[in-house]
Amino acid sequence: MRILVVEDEPDLRSGLCQALREEDYAVDDAADGEEGLYKAGVWNYDAIVLDIMLPKLGGLELLAALRREKNTPVLLLTARDAVDDRVKGLDAGADDYLVKPFELAELQARLRSLIRRSSNQQTPVVDVGAVSIDTTARQVSLDGKPITFTAREYRLVELLILNRGKLVTRTMIYDHLFDDTHDTMSNIVDVYISRIRAQLGKEFIRTRRGEGYIIDG
Repeated sequence: MRILVVEDEPDLRSGLCQALREEDYAVDDAADGEEGLYKAGVWNYDAIVLDIMLPKLGGLELLAALRREKNTPVLLLTARDAVDDRVKGLDAGADDYLVKPFELAELQARLRSLIRRSSNQQTPVVDVGAVSIDTTARQVSLDGKPITFTAREYRLVELLILNRGKLVTRTMIYDHLFDDTHDTMSNIVDVYISRIRAQLGKEFIRTRRGEGYIIDG
C-alpha cells in the first residue's frame, strides 16, 4: 500500500516516512501544500497523512481541492488546541484526525483502519476460500497454516484481496506498491504473481490477459 505524507517539519516528516516504510508501505512525501496537492493528484494513494499548517498551500485548502477530484482517505495532523481546525477538516472531507504529539502505533492503526474502510472491509481479518489475511498482523494463512511472503508480496496479496471481485490492473499495482523512485518498467509484478500462486495455488489469482488480475469475491 502507498502512503503520501505531507508535512513541512523535516524531522517529523522523515520520522513518519521511515516508520511507515518499516511497516512495508511505499511512501512518498511532500514538504508543502502545493507539492502535496500535485502528488495527490498524480498518484492514487491508499491514504494521505496531511498536516494542517503547511507553507504555500494550507492543509485545509489542499483537502478541499483534493475532494473535488478524489476520495483518497485523509488523516489530518493537528495541534492540540486547534479544535476549530479539526472541525473544519472533518467537515471538508477528512476521514480522521490525530492530535500532535502522537504515538506512531496509533497513527499506524488509524491508517490501517482508513484503508480497510475505503475497501468496505470492517474487520482486520478477511477470508477468501481457504485463504485468510490478517491486515493488522500482516499475515496470510492457507487452511489455517501461516504462509511466509516478502513484504511486497504480502502487500500485493492484501491489495488483491481488499479489491476482491474487481479487476486490479498492472498500473494499479505499480501505483499502490511502489513509490515514485521505482522503475516501473521492470517485470517484478510477474515475479510476485508467480510466487504468490506457488504458495496459494494457481487458481487463487485469475489473469485477464492484457488487463490485469482478479481474485473472486
